[in-house]
Amino acid sequence: MTPALRLFRVPSERHPSLVLEVDGRPLDLSGWLDDQAPAAPRTVLELAADGFFERVPLEAALARGRWREVSPLGQVLVPVETEQVGKVLALGKNFREHAAEFGEAVPEEPLVFNKLPETLVPHGAKVKVPGWYSARVDHEAELAVVIGRDGRDIAEARALEHVAGYTVANDLTLRTMQGDDRNKKYPWFRAKNFDGACPLGPSFVPRDFLDIGDLRVKADVRHADGSEERRQNATTRDLIVSVPQALAWLSRHLTLRLGDIVLMGTPAGVGPLVHGDEVTCTIERIGALTTPIVRS
Repeated sequence: MTPALRLFRVPSERHPSLVLEVDGRPLDLSGWLDDQAPAAPRTVLELAADGFFERVPLEAALARGRWREVSPLGQVLVPVETEQVGKVLALGKNFREHAAEFGEAVPEEPLVFNKLPETLVPHGAKVKVPGWYSARVDHEAELAVVIGRDGRDIAEARALEHVAGYTVANDLTLRTMQGDDRNKKYPWFRAKNFDGACPLGPSFVPRDFLDIGDLRVKADVRHADGSEERRQNATTRDLIVSVPQALAWLSRHLTLRLGDIVLMGTPAGVGPLVHGDEVTCTIERIGALTTPIVRS
């Protein structure tokens, strides 16, 4: 039986530590690596490049040696090293119902835009909407795919071999600005790239330990008055362009690199956020990503 396995990056005195949660037990991965060899890879992406997160080596590692259990998790960091993320690519209108809620047709081929790596912030980080912007800002819960191996012209049948693992993203969007720019036939760049526009986390699940074919994707908003509402609720089964199809298509146009992140699009139900709202994007078996919103 495949264990439920999630990886977290947590702050520590010298450098971020890695915690591997196995069936709910938080284990000290950084300490285990120190015991194996002083030169062992130290970052999530270095471990991915080394093949550590593939099923055979990771299960072998869990079966041998002594693993120290650590305290329950508190603060967590972005689950991959942001300084090693080359690009963040995002698919638009990749759920039929999401395209329909804006009265738009499904694209004939993938619609792709980018978010800068500088927009990545961790679970729990407050995101401040620019003070000069007073119009609508929306949440967008998304499956995020972390690339684990470089590739160009990747065959769809082998695309998942280039995936390190998965996490949760919130593609925060200045919606009114996006609509204005769309009407002018401008790119969506500024509406998608304000500071903190891409919360990511809290955990990373290695590719071999997660079947992404039918995962529930949800977004819930807790308002300042304590009321709550569910905004988004769908499954990855409803994706128009699958993960293998997306990676094959993208790699025809550019080289996908270790550390790149691909956001797979959001379901219907996106909605406005106001000051004091707390939005939680959840994907089953990966985790719940919470972001408090600050507006002037």
